[in-house]
Amino acid sequence: MTGPRIPLNLASEPFRRDRPILVASALTAALLLGVFIMLVTIIVRQRDAARDSREMMARLEGQLRSVNTEVAKLESQLHQPANAAVLDRSAFINSLLERKSISWTRLFEDLEKIFPGSVRLMAIRPYITGDGQVQLDMVVGSQAREPVIELLKRLESSELFGATALLSSQPPSQNEPLYRFRVSVNYVQKL
Repeated sequence: MTGPRIPLNLASEPFRRDRPILVASALTAALLLGVFIMLVTIIVRQRDAARDSREMMARLEGQLRSVNTEVAKLESQLHQPANAAVLDRSAFINSLLERKSISWTRLFEDLEKIFPGSVRLMAIRPYITGDGQVQLDMVVGSQAREPVIELLKRLESSELFGATALLSSQPPSQNEPLYRFRVSVNYVQKL
């Protein structure tokens, strides 16, 4: 008669399967050690790069200080009373040259392409703004308001002209049978 078998372990410690756990632990430890080494390497490289950047910044700041000192010395020479007249004359001549750099022929050709046939150009004054942009101050006239509105739309959608502002308007009078509008517009002349 054979009865049910009862597993019986007479060892002082029961048998455990620790090998897969030990292998997985060793692999995890090796992986973590690799990540640690990689992070240490990255930190060392970044520290070296930061040191190089600080050294370069110090050199550039030194060069900037010497250039600023030189500029200050030159400006003090320019602003001496003996040189002030030459500086003012130079600024005046430069502003004249900037104004003369606008080609009137090209300006009128560009305006002719934009203007509707029923709008007249009555006055125009180009000037150069502080940031070097050409601004046109124009007075235009028309028998009705709608052609001037069309002109404003065309100016704003053009590549040569930009932001447009309607500064003022005057209705027709006994002396002037046209509506008059004062318009300001940016202009980029292609040379």
